[in-house]
Amino acid sequence: MEQETKERIVKIVIAAVLLAAAFAVQKLFPGLKTWQLLLVYLLPYLVAGWETLREGAEKLLEGEALDEDFLMSVATIGALAIGFLPNAEPQFLEAVFVMLFYQLGELFEDIAEGRSRGSISALMDIRPDTATVLRGGKEEVVDPATVEVGETVLVRPGEKVPMDGVVLEGSSSLDTVALTGESVPRSVGVGDQLISGCVNLSGVLRYRVEKTFGESTAAKILDLVENASEAKSKSENFITRFCRVYTPVVVGLALLVAVVPPLFGGEWATWIYRALCFLIVSCPCALVISIPLTFFCGIGAASRKGVLVKGSNWLEALSRVQTVVFDKTGTLTEGVFEVTAVHPSLIGREELLHLVAHVEHNSTHPIAAALKAAYLCDSGECAVSEVKEIAGQGVTAVVNGREVAVGNSELMASVGAGGLEECEECKASHAAGTTVHVAVDGRYVGHVVISDCIKDDAAEALNALKDSGVRKTVMLTGDSEKVGAAVAGALPLDEWHAGLLPAGKVAEVERLLPEGMLAFVGDGINDAPVLARADVGIAMGALGSDAAIEAADVVLMDDKPSKIAAAMKIARRAVRIAGQNAWFAIGVKVAVLVLAFLGLAAMWMAVFADVGVTVLCILNAMRALKA
Repeated sequence: MEQETKERIVKIVIAAVLLAAAFAVQKLFPGLKTWQLLLVYLLPYLVAGWETLREGAEKLLEGEALDEDFLMSVATIGALAIGFLPNAEPQFLEAVFVMLFYQLGELFEDIAEGRSRGSISALMDIRPDTATVLRGGKEEVVDPATVEVGETVLVRPGEKVPMDGVVLEGSSSLDTVALTGESVPRSVGVGDQLISGCVNLSGVLRYRVEKTFGESTAAKILDLVENASEAKSKSENFITRFCRVYTPVVVGLALLVAVVPPLFGGEWATWIYRALCFLIVSCPCALVISIPLTFFCGIGAASRKGVLVKGSNWLEALSRVQTVVFDKTGTLTEGVFEVTAVHPSLIGREELLHLVAHVEHNSTHPIAAALKAAYLCDSGECAVSEVKEIAGQGVTAVVNGREVAVGNSELMASVGAGGLEECEECKASHAAGTTVHVAVDGRYVGHVVISDCIKDDAAEALNALKDSGVRKTVMLTGDSEKVGAAVAGALPLDEWHAGLLPAGKVAEVERLLPEGMLAFVGDGINDAPVLARADVGIAMGALGSDAAIEAADVVLMDDKPSKIAAAMKIARRAVRIAGQNAWFAIGVKVAVLVLAFLGLAAMWMAVFADVGVTVLCILNAMRALKA
């Protein structure tokens, strides 16, 4: 428990004991004069309310008089002074009790806020304090901020990965729950990417640093969460504007209640007491505190699911999305090519893959990488010579004395390999991906189909969005009509468009914007313009480019599109809770104001309408922490 909270508890206990003693003195000595009673009650009053009085005075000097400390100070001092008016009953006990109850409410508020912030702080405790860097053949434990790009860092089991990088040596499992919300460990080995903030579970890893500590994933996540409150939602901005008008109006009404009725024969003491109740009720802290806290808790809940929201304004916008537009590659599909079909002719399947892998052995093209992955060959297995890459067509080479051509139909025609016209399998498979044809010594011997596979949860994501109330899901891709049609045919999309350049994607999004709040989901550099143009830009954080992540308003840390529906559910819950708090706080305040004017509300009821309602709203806001 924080020191400030402990001090507040001690102060409340001492004030309560002194109040009980003062009440006992009043009962034991009923003949005490009003000023003597004031002195008796002044001690517990000052113990309970000194900080409030000081804060109220400071705000008055700063020109910010209409805050809760000033209003509570005026109300309780007025209650103490009422007893000196003609025919008025002293309200010393009630004045001290009101200040004591106010402090009790502040205590509950501190505890509630501390719990919500503590939950998020514990969740986001991903920044490592040290890094073990290898310098001059020796291990040095240093501040991560001093490690430079290109240096080698050692991570042992149980340690956090301090900076982003690539594994040079070792293999292990990583706990990524703080980043992605996934409880299943992620396996990594040589050549795999490491993101900071993960916890190494098993093996020792040596990796090359690719980003400085300040630019690492963990640092950016913490910066996003810590600064998310700076981007206020429309609800928060409305509450701020509302309170600027509401509080002065209520204070003005309190002055009228205190002055006007006595001018027409009313008792000054009675109407001043009612005006003091007005002052207490006018404190808007239930709205000012609970609404931002609700959105802060919602952002924390989304973080637990591996979804980073860059501000409460984007959380609110996410709750109102009606159209979700997806890029294809890397968003609905894996973004990694792999062999999905092998159709040999004249030779066996393994021999076909063997020839293709050797011809493409030295190529760095993504399609070549997929072909090599399908048949893990050693370049020493056979003799490969005269490798020629023909731009726009493919590659030819001599493998063990045979001339092998690997490429498209134009390459097959140039080497005189016939038979493509009669290949029904070619026609059927071409729509599903890229077809790589193979010819040996001028004879057509088969083809391999390379495809970008659809993500396992893509269909689930689209169905979940529809179930959550999204009216339309759309796919935009720069790929060909045939590839776009193949992906769209496998997914429950409402609309899709292919062959689009970045400007074309922006144009399609602008066409859809009038239909309702629109979110665009993408991952590449070419998606940055349309991410910025959409009402809500959602970027894939694990595989996505830095440009896309920078332009986006929401980042999915594990690249699972199914997380979008989960984030929308969290956003809608947060907005719903914020609305509940607003209506509850305003409703109770209006009711108590009416009762106070009619003389049916005691000062403790006014305090409940302020402090009590604030505590209840904060406790309700904490429900938004549930992911």
